[in-house]
Amino acid sequence: MKTLAAVSAVLGFTLALIGGGTYVAPASTESSPEFVSPSFGSHIALAETVIDHAEVVEQYCVRCHNDRRMTGNMSLEHFDVSAPEQNAELSEKMIRKLRAEMMPPPGVRRPAGDTLLSLVLALESSMDAAAEANPNPGGRSFQRLNQAEYGRSIRELLALEIDAGDYLPLDTKSANFDNIADAQMLSPMLLDSYFRAAAEISRLAVGDPNVLPSSKTYTNGGYVSQWDRVEGAPFGTRGGLSVIHTFPADGDYVFKMAFEHTTTGGFFGGTSRDEQIEISIDGERVGLHWVDRFMNVSDPNGVNMQTEPIFVRAGPRRVSAAFLRQAEGPMEDLVSPHEWSLSDRQIGVSGYGVTALAHLKDLAITGPHEPTGVSETPSRRQVFSCRPLTPEEAPLCAEEIISRLGPQAFRRPLTEGDLEGLMSFYELGFADGGFELGVRTAIEAMLASPDFVFRLEEAPSGVQAGESYAISDIDLASRLSFFLWGAPPDAELLTAAEQGQLSEESGLTMQVRRMLTDSRAEALGTRFASQWLRLEDLGEVHPDRLLFPDFYQQLADAMLRETELFFNGLVREDRSALELYSADYMYLNEALA
Repeated sequence: MKTLAAVSAVLGFTLALIGGGTYVAPASTESSPEFVSPSFGSHIALAETVIDHAEVVEQYCVRCHNDRRMTGNMSLEHFDVSAPEQNAELSEKMIRKLRAEMMPPPGVRRPAGDTLLSLVLALESSMDAAAEANPNPGGRSFQRLNQAEYGRSIRELLALEIDAGDYLPLDTKSANFDNIADAQMLSPMLLDSYFRAAAEISRLAVGDPNVLPSSKTYTNGGYVSQWDRVEGAPFGTRGGLSVIHTFPADGDYVFKMAFEHTTTGGFFGGTSRDEQIEISIDGERVGLHWVDRFMNVSDPNGVNMQTEPIFVRAGPRRVSAAFLRQAEGPMEDLVSPHEWSLSDRQIGVSGYGVTALAHLKDLAITGPHEPTGVSETPSRRQVFSCRPLTPEEAPLCAEEIISRLGPQAFRRPLTEGDLEGLMSFYELGFADGGFELGVRTAIEAMLASPDFVFRLEEAPSGVQAGESYAISDIDLASRLSFFLWGAPPDAELLTAAEQGQLSEESGLTMQVRRMLTDSRAEALGTRFASQWLRLEDLGEVHPDRLLFPDFYQQLADAMLRETELFFNGLVREDRSALELYSADYMYLNEALA
């Protein structure tokens, strides 16, 4: 609950900043009207009668919550109403119960008038004043990049899309959030994962003409319906898979396809004749193959097919393996087809009258075989901002590249020691394989550095253990960007931090407003709201296929995306958070409509 309350407070501050006026914290002696219970009445002036709050607690609370009865496992027998901050935990419990009208319980005599409102306001005022006089922001252990933050950091730094789950283990969660520092464990296996990721990602970013063949498999879940075209695939196709795959080098690649089969091992969709599957790269057809409808899992190759080697250039490419659409419009079936095309794996297999189409299950991309080099890619353009024409220019060019990428990776200005250390790694790589290998080795050192993996914050000099202090603007920039964007700070935010603008309310407000209008702020929906509302649990909801044959994966994805868009709309348009309950509008696509 502490975590959720803290996150909600930050979100509330963010929502307030995008409003029309400047954010002003409420005075500690007042209670915000939106939190006043309806039965207490609106936020009006209290009666002028002096109320003895100690007497109220003694008369209406202590008779149950005393040392002898200990109702609710709490005693108010020695509670000092005039100094509730001396027992803050107990005071907070009282405030919550009074605000929720849970105490005194129903059926028990209650004080008349606004006595309870007066009591809860007095408790809140004293607690707020004590917190203001002696702020306690709590401690902060080390924090590392989780999977989502790691992937976004790589994208911002190297213009390279990766699936961090390919390199890093699952994140531990607390209160369903995966970015809670106290829950983030550190182990030798995890450190090894970061080192291995640094090596493989730097190789992907720069390219390696001597890379060995490897295989990557993309899977279609059995709940995915394959009646229609999938997003990214060429028009005129249906079903299959369409993915962005990063090819490490120019060379020949083999595309292997596995198809869905029936419960008895036969090819699913065997009653549909003349099925063809198309392989395309960036929308251009590179292969077209007839599908053998008589395949069986007992065959030497099972229900699988593969292409001949196909030459593909390095870099991120849209790879699609999809069936050619054979017909449009209604089907002349004995029964109306369900939205989930694979709701029954046996119907229509051994007879006719029910359409059962072929389904692609897996697409594996293997290669490169006989690599010929590395073409220009977005990540190479991001890295190589200069090219040495002579051996003497190589160190200067490498230093320029490292001086530009280093502050982005470490999320702070580079020190002389940082630069010297990274240049030493460049020299090691240069000695082994020349300029590009040297730059790649320096990038690998950046990604393996604690300054990249961990979100380190240094206390000012002279601060004693347990003493509160204001964090630096540089550290605040990282906190802001990872909360609002789920990504590292950009150049403008870092510049503002270096100039000390984030320490001023006007500078902080300006940056937060700018960040909320940036497209990267969609992370508030896909990251914060998704975990807060447990939207990822939709992936675990699979109703019985025979009872609900029209529930399929694309529909579940649309439900999740609708909630993300709705939440981002609340933030973007500065609407009330209560519209999560009361809104009379929603976001729809064809599947959800």
